[in-house]
Amino acid sequence: MTERKTSDHQIAVIGAGAIGSAVARRLLAYGHDVVVWNRTPSRLDPLAAAGARPAGSVREALSSATLALFTLTDYVAVQQCLAELDGDLSGRTIVAMCTGTPDDAERAAQRVAALGASYLDAGIQTSPEMIGTDAATILYGGSRSAFQRHRALLGLLSTPQFVGEAPQAAAIWDLTLFGLWYDAQLGLLRALDTVRAAGIDVAEFTDTAVKQLGHVVTGAPGTASELLKATYPGGPATLAEHLTVIRHLTRLRDGQTLGDGGLPAVAARIETLIAQRRESEGLTATIAAEQGL
Repeated sequence: MTERKTSDHQIAVIGAGAIGSAVARRLLAYGHDVVVWNRTPSRLDPLAAAGARPAGSVREALSSATLALFTLTDYVAVQQCLAELDGDLSGRTIVAMCTGTPDDAERAAQRVAALGASYLDAGIQTSPEMIGTDAATILYGGSRSAFQRHRALLGLLSTPQFVGEAPQAAAIWDLTLFGLWYDAQLGLLRALDTVRAAGIDVAEFTDTAVKQLGHVVTGAPGTASELLKATYPGGPATLAEHLTVIRHLTRLRDGQTLGDGGLPAVAARIETLIAQRRESEGLTATIAAEQGL
């Protein structure tokens, strides 16, 4: 447990939604001097009662803050708040804590750089109620020196993980993790929809689905190793064998509510690899670089 202390600098929390309120309360609980701003001022009342100091504008909130956490709904809101700032913000660090595209993060970083401040982009892989717990995951990208400077404070919110100096690094990591969840969850929903329509016992099928998904999870380190080593052994099936199953699946999923999961594109990729005489390789080869490139 981090020891409670009195802050030697001010922290601005821009946005008092669920995440912003949780962040502000966590910092206040550890004795930090927190100033808060929200477009709807009445939402600041509970935080003011907890010890935060409301600001009348974004400019006022950042006037003496060395660290500003923009806990907003999206990068549109971040850019709107940044547009209200002018002058030299040297010595300050601005952290965008929202989900968006890599391009969004890069544009925000450019605006912050124009103001003279350091930029960190944060991917929040946690819910508001988990802020401050060991289960919370927050990813940071951008200025490594700013991350190191504020690491102890950021550690009050989660176990902070720095993922790269590119301003869009955390956004890519964050969105890709969300994509992995969606791919797995939608794949499960597609499977359940198929067996339900066929009159198969869904609960009984789910027991076998758990085992099948487990193979993907336990095999992940090996798959990553194949990619890094650029070696693609056939494993449980070769590309030629995979192609046969994928064609069957495409027909089975024809007309499904959630679509075919992009299987025709996968089949086309495998066909290209087979034409290159790589039919004995495994499925990881589908994301390998083209030969000769």
